[in-house]
Amino acid sequence: MPRCTRKGCSKEYDSAANTEESCTYHPGGPVFHEGLKSWSCCSDVNKPVLDFDEFMKMPGCALGAHTDEIPKVETQKPHSNDTLTVMDYGAGKEQYTLVSPTVGKMEPAAVIAAPKEPAPVVEEEDDLSVPVQTGAPCRHTGCGVAFVSDEVNRIGNGEEATCTYHPASPIFREGSKGYLCCKRRVLEFEEFLKIEGCKRGRHVFVPKVSNKAAEEFTECRVDHYQTPSEVHVSVFAKQVDKERSTVRIEENKVHFDLYLPASKRFQRTIDLFGQVDPEASLHKYYGTKVEVSLKKADNRSWTLLEKTDKNLGNISLTFGVSGRTGTVGGKTVHLDAANMK
Repeated sequence: MPRCTRKGCSKEYDSAANTEESCTYHPGGPVFHEGLKSWSCCSDVNKPVLDFDEFMKMPGCALGAHTDEIPKVETQKPHSNDTLTVMDYGAGKEQYTLVSPTVGKMEPAAVIAAPKEPAPVVEEEDDLSVPVQTGAPCRHTGCGVAFVSDEVNRIGNGEEATCTYHPASPIFREGSKGYLCCKRRVLEFEEFLKIEGCKRGRHVFVPKVSNKAAEEFTECRVDHYQTPSEVHVSVFAKQVDKERSTVRIEENKVHFDLYLPASKRFQRTIDLFGQVDPEASLHKYYGTKVEVSLKKADNRSWTLLEKTDKNLGNISLTFGVSGRTGTVGGKTVHLDAANMK
């Protein structure tokens, strides 16, 4: 069966059953800026992410019929003495400009810093003892093979059991796209997706859990600000594993158990300064942090985020601040029921 060439789809389809609602895809183009990745057509819905795998899993925002037509690629070859520089991101296209070096100067060769040696790649190994659901994709980047059966994809040395993939992560720099494990670089995103794997090995459908990687507990920066009705807490932890991590909110406590990359883990329980309503509170995961919105049980301002045994003096009220951090400089006084009498 033919495979759809629309961005965000890439599925095999039956031409006889192909309708205008069969394909969910991205009509715009990819946007890569300062490590963040998103689609120009739906960046307000699908927020930018850091991880490339998360970017590739972003659901399409438009419906249409599948197609196997090759997308038209318009490229402009730079002159030998020109430097390719990213200038702007248009609606659905990546735009670049050519900047010629100043005549008489020998700076262009020194402008580009020597690339750092990539860190050793630790590859996953397939756990043959775990069953795989039919249609599950190989986890290797650049492979795209869907699981049929153990006999076809996991056992033996047949062609279907051989995986051609990229062992290292993708790299996007100054408009060019490629992989750290091989030298080929392209400008267009469609061409990047077609870069053939540079290594042959075994498929990985269910990775083995390595006992060698000892779990390491780490610390993350915690910040907060308050409004008259809520306390907002930010835990600055990148690429938190949403499936394994938990945030549990109680009336007087918040429990964090966050799983991070490289077998790191953040655990902390915060004894809150005041009471909150757990049912009205919530938390969200982002690419660089975890946000918690705590609904106060009353409108009193909190002197601190965390309860303390230290003597804070004869403090009977504080000044609440709307939309600002801390409690200094507020103009609204919030009293509890006892102090209102």
